[in-house]
Amino acid sequence: MTAPRPDVIRIAHTVFTVTDLEASRDFYVNLLGMNVLHETPGALYLRGVEDREWTLKLEQSPEAGVRHIAYRVRTDACLDGLAALAEREGLPYRWEEELDRPRMLRMQDPFGVPVAFFRESKTYPWLLQDYHQHRGPGLQRVDHVNVMTPDVAGMMNWYGRELGFRTSEFTEDEAGRIWAAWIQRRGGVHDLAMTNGAGPRLHHWAYWMPDAMSIIRTCDILAGARQPERIERGPGRHGISNAFFLYIRDPDGHRIELYTSDYITVDPDFEPIRWQLNDPRRQTLWGAKTPRSWFEEGSLLEAFGGGWVKPVEGELKGIPAHVI
Repeated sequence: MTAPRPDVIRIAHTVFTVTDLEASRDFYVNLLGMNVLHETPGALYLRGVEDREWTLKLEQSPEAGVRHIAYRVRTDACLDGLAALAEREGLPYRWEEELDRPRMLRMQDPFGVPVAFFRESKTYPWLLQDYHQHRGPGLQRVDHVNVMTPDVAGMMNWYGRELGFRTSEFTEDEAGRIWAAWIQRRGGVHDLAMTNGAGPRLHHWAYWMPDAMSIIRTCDILAGARQPERIERGPGRHGISNAFFLYIRDPDGHRIELYTSDYITVDPDFEPIRWQLNDPRRQTLWGAKTPRSWFEEGSLLEAFGGGWVKPVEGELKGIPAHVI
């Protein structure tokens, strides 16, 4: 009998390596107002005000990169099913543990992305209604991750077939080749997005914001701190997802998106939305051009045996026309 497909609930956390932990603390905690849930020698575990568990670990390291991207699953049997999937497909995997997560499966997906899955996590009271403790612009909860890959179609299909992800939006060129896709498990627009480019690399890690004004406040905070160069793109509204957005870069260049106002995709007859590659409204509904760095730069991902996965180019070359 075929084993049941693992039930992935949602995106859960990521681990960034950073070269100056105190500079990263200043950026994420003092400016963005993220909350320190744990601090260990050489590491900070952070969360937004709605997160009941840590969602971003910052780890001191000689080089900046991403250790892994993690998802929460429904049962321990799902973890065993994922291990069986890795065995069937010849994917490298091992059992690990992290602070508050005693049993975690780490694997390298078929596209070179380091992913982890866990079921059990220690949770803590949220801070959502402790308004007297809120600082900065108000990062609320983890929302999604975006990775750059030279095989968007292959990755989209594998995550759909093996892990049950559903497509909400996608980008095609005139030849019908897929350049980007937004796929989800929890009923929003996406837990995972894939964009064409040399990869695998992390494009961005995203947090949900309470409203558009909180995103504008982020710009004011960075400007007031004399760090406007941290703002890479926005604020603006995406055509894709309809979200109000801002992209900022941390001291090591890791890209963070602050994101709000997308829509739900839970109806069984929901039809994925198609965008044409060079439609300027796709990138920014208002028509603003996108910086070239947004298409070309990303964070390195950790290889299973250590070091970094070497990014490779795919068959699809170039970037959309509407850039500056």
